[in-house]
Amino acid sequence: MAKLGVNIDHVATLRQARGTKYPDPLSAALIAEKGGADQITVHLREDRRHIQDFDVRLLRKTVQTELNLEMALSKEIVTFALDIKPNLVTLVPEKRKELTTEGGLDVKKHRKALADLVPSFQKAGIRVSLFINPDVEDVILSHELKVDAIEIHTGAYAEQNRDEDRARELERIRMAAKKGKELDLWVAAGHGLHYTNTQAVTQIKEIVEFNIGHSIIARAVFVGLEQAVREMKALLS
Repeated sequence: MAKLGVNIDHVATLRQARGTKYPDPLSAALIAEKGGADQITVHLREDRRHIQDFDVRLLRKTVQTELNLEMALSKEIVTFALDIKPNLVTLVPEKRKELTTEGGLDVKKHRKALADLVPSFQKAGIRVSLFINPDVEDVILSHELKVDAIEIHTGAYAEQNRDEDRARELERIRMAAKKGKELDLWVAAGHGLHYTNTQAVTQIKEIVEFNIGHSIIARAVFVGLEQAVREMKALLS
C-alpha cells in the first residue's frame, strides 16, 4: 500500500483567519498520525499565510513519523530548513497571490540553483524531493540533480471535467512515474486529490506515496480528522 503524507496547512489557515491560538497544527499532526498518516507535511510559505516558524519547530520535536517541509527556493527558508533539519524537504514554486501551488517547479529554469541546494541539504542528512509537473524531461532532470525523490503535480488531472481530458492527464502522470521508477527515484504524487479522484491514480503502482491535505481537512469537519485520515488510507489500499 502506498504511504500517505497528510498536509496540515489548512488547520493553520483556520487559526490565522481569526488570529487565535487554535486549532493547533501540532495537535492535528498527532491525530493524523493516530489515524495512520505515514508523514506530516507542511508548507512554510514566504508570506507565512498559514504555517508559522514556531509550528515547524514544534512539529520537528514531536512528529513520530516523518516531517516533510515544503518550501520555495528562498535563502531565508533554506537557512531555516538547514537549522531544524526535517526528514525531507520538498522544493516547490511559490507565488504571493496564488490560492495554492499552481504547478510544478521549473526544473530547467532553476537547475543551477538546485545543483547548489540539493547537496547542501543532503550533507545535512535531509532528503530532497522536487515537486514537478508530470513531464518525463523534468523527471530526467531531477535524476541528474541527484535528488532522492520527486512528487508529481496532479493538479491538472484533478481539475479536468471531461473523461477524455482526465485520461490524458492520468497518462502523463503514469509516464512520469514510470520514468521515475526506472531512474530509481522515490515517486510521490499530490495536489487536488480527494476522496473520489484518488483511486485512479493509485492504480499507478510506481507511485509509492501520496501527499494530500485540503480534502482531508475538509472531510474532517464532518467526521473528525482521525477518521478522515483512516478513510483516505483505505482508498490507498
